[in-house]
Amino acid sequence: MLIVVLLPSIGFTLNKAFERQIGQSIKNQLNAYMYSVLAVAEVENAQLVMPANLVENQFNVIGSGLYALISTQDKVLWSSGSFFGLHPPKLIEPAIGQHRLERIKIDNLKHIIFSFTVSFATETKSVPVTIHIIKNETDYQLQIDEFNQTLWSWIGILMLVLTVIQTVWLIWTLKPINQFGQEIQLIEQGKIAALQQAYPSELNQLAKQINTLLHTEQQQRQRYRNALADLAHSLKTPLAVLKSQPQLNQDSHEQLDNINHIIGYQLKKAQSVAANAWHLGISVDETASKLVRTLSQIYRDSHIDIDYQLIEDKQPAIFRGDSADLSEMIGNILDNACKAAKHQVLLTVIQAEQLHIIIEDDGVGLTPEQQQRIFERGVRADTYQQGHGIGLAIVSDLVNSYQGTLNVSQSEQFGGAKFSLTFHSS
Repeated sequence: MLIVVLLPSIGFTLNKAFERQIGQSIKNQLNAYMYSVLAVAEVENAQLVMPANLVENQFNVIGSGLYALISTQDKVLWSSGSFFGLHPPKLIEPAIGQHRLERIKIDNLKHIIFSFTVSFATETKSVPVTIHIIKNETDYQLQIDEFNQTLWSWIGILMLVLTVIQTVWLIWTLKPINQFGQEIQLIEQGKIAALQQAYPSELNQLAKQINTLLHTEQQQRQRYRNALADLAHSLKTPLAVLKSQPQLNQDSHEQLDNINHIIGYQLKKAQSVAANAWHLGISVDETASKLVRTLSQIYRDSHIDIDYQLIEDKQPAIFRGDSADLSEMIGNILDNACKAAKHQVLLTVIQAEQLHIIIEDDGVGLTPEQQQRIFERGVRADTYQQGHGIGLAIVSDLVNSYQGTLNVSQSEQFGGAKFSLTFHSS
């Protein structure tokens, strides 16, 4: 921006300075011509007397572009031979001892006229006359045009060179920042776990702090999960001992099962990192493909065909969250779809402006009432042999924690249930 403003300003200033210099040069030159004419002018008996030829030969050559006129009271008393055949312009006669420099047109051509008024003293009276020196402006304009062309050509070249230098310098200077941004993007996509490049001192401290944050967050998450796993394991034994007591009635067994479900549900819910974690990018395709392969093996004897299709628009399908949470959400719904399906299950992953995960089956589907209550803890559809109790409630909580949406409807393609998960891509 500075180059675009500064260099043209310098060029404009130089151009004006050169024009002023040319104007002063013209004035000095015409003033010299005027004195050369004045030196040979005489007044005898109140009459102007001029020699046949002047010392400056251009005054003697017809149409030379340099002319001299002497006038008094708007009447031309004498004109140089070079002015032969031309029509006198309107002449201005300044006060005695004063001069004026103006631009006029003679036969539609631009000229510069220098007028100076003097007074010749005779024996009887003073005779005031004005000497006019007229010069064709073409020569001066050619000088100005040539200077402007040379000036702006070099300024243009200089602007181009400086722009290239500045662009290269900016690219080289901003390269570490671009690398920094690219590595942050790779971290978000889950391709790397920390910043790895060497950065200048200005960015190095920031890179270290980000790496420390990533490492600390991952360690805290792992310790948190380990503690929850230890808690779940420690509660299993007391619950198993209580359930083995022969004196417990049916109601007590149901309450113990309910406690077991509640503990499992809360532990699963607490294990979600969701919005509290650094959202590393997870490849949806990798998780989805693994689940499809696993469930295909589990339901092989049920003759359930699990199809999987991935649709990506310009960018890979990335889930910004924890891989265990993604696996929990897709796995729960996909497993329930396999239980409800007759023969066909379809998992579709679409990466557009948002991430869409759609799971459909060809089972009997869900009634509108079941669609409303299916995500409540402990509720399951009668058409499913098992499950749909705590699993979908956990899925619903996980989706909400990632500020996503979970909808259930009827599949237009298969007629069974259709679960749709939508997440923001950034």
